Amino acid sequence: MAVLYLHNTLTRRREVFVPLDPRHVRVYVCGPTVYDLAHIGNARPAVVFDVLVRLLRRLYPRVTYVRNITDVDDKINARAAATGEPIAAITARTTADYHADIAALGVLPPDVEPRATQHITEIIAIIERLIASGHAYAAQGHVLFSVPSYPAYGRFSGRSPDELLAGARVDVAPYKRDPGDFVLWKPSPPDLPGWDSPWGRGRPGWHIECSAMSWKHLGESFDIHGGGADLIFPHHENEIAQSLCAFPGSRFARYWVHNEMLNVDGAKMSKSLGNFFTIRDVLAKAPAEAIRMALLRAHYRSVLDYSDAAVAACRADLDRFYRALERTPPTEVDVPAAVLDALCDDLNTPAAFAAMHTLADRAMAGDAAASGGLLAAGKLLGLLGSAPEAWFRGGADAGWIEAAIAERLAARKARDFARADAIRGDLASKGVLLEDGPGGTTWRKA
Repeated sequence: MAVLYLHNTLTRRREVFVPLDPRHVRVYVCGPTVYDLAHIGNARPAVVFDVLVRLLRRLYPRVTYVRNITDVDDKINARAAATGEPIAAITARTTADYHADIAALGVLPPDVEPRATQHITEIIAIIERLIASGHAYAAQGHVLFSVPSYPAYGRFSGRSPDELLAGARVDVAPYKRDPGDFVLWKPSPPDLPGWDSPWGRGRPGWHIECSAMSWKHLGESFDIHGGGADLIFPHHENEIAQSLCAFPGSRFARYWVHNEMLNVDGAKMSKSLGNFFTIRDVLAKAPAEAIRMALLRAHYRSVLDYSDAAVAACRADLDRFYRALERTPPTEVDVPAAVLDALCDDLNTPAAFAAMHTLADRAMAGDAAASGGLLAAGKLLGLLGSAPEAWFRGGADAGWIEAAIAERLAARKARDFARADAIRGDLASKGVLLEDGPGGTTWRKA
């Protein structure tokens, strides 16, 4: 079996992945906070970890993939206050939107998709354990984790005490014993979501939610915890502290995998710069597979520069792959070693795409096994899911196009070449390219 290497944020080195149980690999990835449409930066971890889980399923007999929904959060409360829309309606609508958007990008559903509001019992249980062991304390309706009680705090993110305070943007509150202590439970007024607890009616802090959901569905120790690099501190640092203190002797997550951030046109995405795009914005402009490939074109641990030009280049690459599959019908073969080895090398997607281009070269020359390998590689990466003809026609409504082609054919027969050329030009302006050949005229989307 191929050996999988992953860069482990916990140890800051590339390691051989050795699961706790080779018969059952367990993965937890931080999912969305559902208060608005997901943007293209949110799409990157969804796609990256989709590829990782696809690869794990290729290598191991059973994988449990848990990706949560954060449906109780101050951002959601603020959106409800600003719009007047009920919180339940906001979270239901934006969860459905998220599912639709990432499904369009070929992201498969997780095995378990827990919601924070469904795990209040587990959250309270962990907080009670932390209080009993001296790692947390109640104060003025709040419960806070005592950072000084965990000497290893900061080791994961590699930050000094001063950097920890600055990075956490800590709230100065008189009930805190230490400025760095963070909230596990906070009081809720009647107009906000809340649950009864030993500390009064309240709601959980963000960090404790993921510790509770991973514990419920994967146990005290599991294999991989993933998310964006922006979550390393404070979210994942805090998860580690509270989980290890609540469950002494456990290891929590053994491998931590983080994707780097996404820029748009060379700059950090920002509404003020006019380079902020939702997933829906970009899906309206280009095929979903081209967007997915653009999200994978750089190594996941590198900053990705997303642009229309990058998507166009990926679309051209996919055109080439589909043309190879069209020219040489594939035979059914396994994923080629060059592609599998690239992905097992810490998800080296650029190397996998390079190997796919080599396969396309051979397929264009008539090698049916190479064509089959190209198709198998595409499936592992969540690509090449259409028939070539469907890809080139872009899923368009063909009726008006076929009518225009028939009109052009009639014009050519009548030797009205100016009219025929005008029809071709009109179709081209609408993104439809005509190709005349011995078998007649075919078309595809530009």
